[in-house]
Amino acid sequence: MLLDNIQDNNARTGFAMAGWNPRRNDMKAQAVEWWNWDCECAASPEASSFIFGVAAENLTFNQFGEANHMVVDPRGYSTIIEREASTFLHKEVQDRRLWLNAQVTDIAYSQKGVKITNSDGSCVSAAYAICTFSLGVLQNDVVQFHPALPKWKQMAIQKFSMGTYTKIFMQFDEAFWPTDTQFFLYASPTTRGYYPIFQSLSKDGFMPGSNILFVTVVEEQAYRVERQSNEQTKEEVLAVLREMFPEKQIPEPTAFVYPRWNSEPWAHGSYSNWPVGTTLEMHQNLRANVDRLWFAGEATSASYFGFLHGAWFEGREAGEQIAAMLQGKCSNTHDEATCGDRTHYDVLHGTTPIDAYTVINGWPVNSTDL
Repeated sequence: MLLDNIQDNNARTGFAMAGWNPRRNDMKAQAVEWWNWDCECAASPEASSFIFGVAAENLTFNQFGEANHMVVDPRGYSTIIEREASTFLHKEVQDRRLWLNAQVTDIAYSQKGVKITNSDGSCVSAAYAICTFSLGVLQNDVVQFHPALPKWKQMAIQKFSMGTYTKIFMQFDEAFWPTDTQFFLYASPTTRGYYPIFQSLSKDGFMPGSNILFVTVVEEQAYRVERQSNEQTKEEVLAVLREMFPEKQIPEPTAFVYPRWNSEPWAHGSYSNWPVGTTLEMHQNLRANVDRLWFAGEATSASYFGFLHGAWFEGREAGEQIAAMLQGKCSNTHDEATCGDRTHYDVLHGTTPIDAYTVINGWPVNSTDL
């Protein structure tokens, strides 16, 4: 589709054209579809670009392998960052170049440099800066920019989508489910995406004997569980489990916890999704710099948005480009010389010129009457 420059459609249209078009009240088919699309994108097929959604999936798994592993390392993702940072930060004492527990409130940028101000009044000035806030933080105006970001930048920020992906963890005294099974799919008879996929960590290869089970919700269902109490959510989940395992006595969990990503002031969501109708140029405006303030993160990755490696590659590329500019050089990104500012588009026009709005194309109204 990209090679043929086909206009984008949402994933729902793409599925239908490929032969998958389940009835709205076929809840088993809806559960299967949720598992194959929503569970990856944290968004529905209706809200997702078919072209870029499929492209990002294919690029990731074709380039890095088909395996899709779940990380259960108790040290967490921070281990990756800490090990990388240890190559240039001092280990013995707190390195003054790394500020922890600092909340950025204001960023002033110009063609001469950048000044970052924190909530405690402290500040940092630099020749360049890379803004790696999540898309959700940018969309919710958590940080004030001076001057205000240009309209093309603001539109790009609001155009892209920030998804919320919530895992609800529970631990029991003993496992009442088959521990040789990893996934359990639930098809709610009334609501698509209502506690649809349970995953066991008691299976061999994960955390056997842990008696931990978790269920995943996204988008509107994730927002809903964020708004209600843990107790309300727990009762809903237990009711589903009793429906799934009617022959079992489902006990109260000994532990029950889940994050509220959309409510976290430093996140406002989990990861981004490419909305239908968003062009590559629109996305380029999201990643383009404004003066000496640059942007990076998973959302700015055209190829790997929504993935951790998208954030990794984007941060590295922005850093390399700035380092090259400080030396008066061009960086060699993806075997192609990149010099100076990133491209942006002040105005992006549609694909249909005004003279195409005619009776022939089903537009009987005189365009001057609009």
